[in-house]
Amino acid sequence: MTSPTKAEGSGPSIALDPELETNAEAAKSGKLEGRSPGQLMWQRFRRDRTGMICAGVVVFYFVIALLAPVITSLYGKDPYTLYGQDSTYADSPVLDDFGLPLGYLGGVSADHWFGVEPQYGRDLFSMLLYGMRTSLFMALGVTTLMMITGVIIGLVGGYLGGKTDYWLGRLTDFFLSFPQQLFFIAFMPVVTAFFVDPREETPTYFRALAILIVLWLLGWMGMSRLVRSTVLSLREREFVEAAKVSGASPWRIVRKEILPNVVTPILVQTTYQLPSTILSIAFLSFAGVGFVEPTPDWGRLFAAGAKYAEQDPAFMFFPGMALVIFVLCFNLLGDSVRDAFDPKSGR
Repeated sequence: MTSPTKAEGSGPSIALDPELETNAEAAKSGKLEGRSPGQLMWQRFRRDRTGMICAGVVVFYFVIALLAPVITSLYGKDPYTLYGQDSTYADSPVLDDFGLPLGYLGGVSADHWFGVEPQYGRDLFSMLLYGMRTSLFMALGVTTLMMITGVIIGLVGGYLGGKTDYWLGRLTDFFLSFPQQLFFIAFMPVVTAFFVDPREETPTYFRALAILIVLWLLGWMGMSRLVRSTVLSLREREFVEAAKVSGASPWRIVRKEILPNVVTPILVQTTYQLPSTILSIAFLSFAGVGFVEPTPDWGRLFAAGAKYAEQDPAFMFFPGMALVIFVLCFNLLGDSVRDAFDPKSGR
């Protein structure tokens, strides 16, 4: 770090911002180049050690989820085989006579790194990898739809105002009036029963589609209100008025003048929304209206862990730690992104 500069005489030392000192040195050498807001944000973000570590952890989770089939193939286990009941594996039993895992920590061994599931003997490591894959990519799709819907409705209502803003606001209030978690539980069976005969097994892809639709319909309102409030403050600014006077179309004004100024709250809100969506998907599966057997899912692992809590408390340990670490890192990443976009931040 550059040492603090000192005024002439015996005055106190004044510490300068390292970024300002770097700019000053570049200006003296004649190599000062302009940087975009994105470049400035990235420069501030790279100096945030916590943010960089959390970003690495989040990327690691998504890579592991994406490569789950490859990893389990190399590992030699899968999340569907009942290693405790399949006679093929009778020479290497994993369950005792009461259906509980043999060994410590729920059957942790060289063959089963995270142990096995009681009663069935399924490999927990493989179940966790595929459960992360299901939850993460479902949450990514749901969050993307919610953000796009919220941004569009917020931009239209905030910029056009008048009756358009009034009716879009009432639509937002209508969806906000639903008690979300209770509605999730009540509406999911209705959606599946409406399209699938109750006497038939609901396909996994249709359950995934129903979860996506329910969470999307009940999750875009927060982003919409955030974007609307930001646009209401921006549409009266001088640069927007100058664009109107110059004859720019409303679409060009929204796209070129307003939208770039709402990117920051959109990105920050997205980093908070995605882990919240993962928890919502896990809650649906835990409540029995999301993914069901034999589809691996984070929420279903918790539901099974609650059932086996007295006999095998270790079954909940690895899925629980994985979820806590991911949600914590993603929330810290959201804080770092927010601070990186804020030039007044001290981080």
